[in-house]
Amino acid sequence: MLTPEILDTFRGLLNEAKASGDREPTAMNLATVDATGRVHSRIVLLKQIDENGLGFFTNYESAKAGEMAAHDQVAVCFHWKQIREGIQVRFEGRVSKASAAESDAYFVRRQRGSQIGAWASKQSQELPDRQTFEDRVAHFEKEFEGRDVPRPPHWGGYLLKPDRVEFWYGAEFRLHERIVHAEHGTSWTSRLLYP
Repeated sequence: MLTPEILDTFRGLLNEAKASGDREPTAMNLATVDATGRVHSRIVLLKQIDENGLGFFTNYESAKAGEMAAHDQVAVCFHWKQIREGIQVRFEGRVSKASAAESDAYFVRRQRGSQIGAWASKQSQELPDRQTFEDRVAHFEKEFEGRDVPRPPHWGGYLLKPDRVEFWYGAEFRLHERIVHAEHGTSWTSRLLYP
């Protein structure tokens, strides 16, 4: 479980990033490894964080979901270059699916267009042409017209439970400050790294 110190530090930095006018302060680069050992990365959005870890949502049939099923160790990195001299926060650990109840609770808060998109997108699969996707969007808009959009069974959340967290504070002349927190069983240790 994340310590109050780690959580408070991260939340403070995230609030700074939000106040800075960053268009996507919750954007984090998610790195995964597939069954062959090939590394993949992409941006996903942080949707929740507490002592249990970091939550994000996606299509369970996507490439990233397949990679996480094959290899549950992942890493995420936030980069807020517009605050202070630039700040990065890195989390590494194991990922698991969120409960259906947690996924349902988040899905109902999404905008309707995003809910429809979750049904229409066959994420990561080949798309013959854009019109095919637009036709799928129209199909599901019609199917759910006049009623709430249910969460698709192939869409939901993940929880990253970190065992390593690094706060990287940029400094002039690349004399950065790096603080690493690492979990060892039920306790955490902290140490400085050279930049």
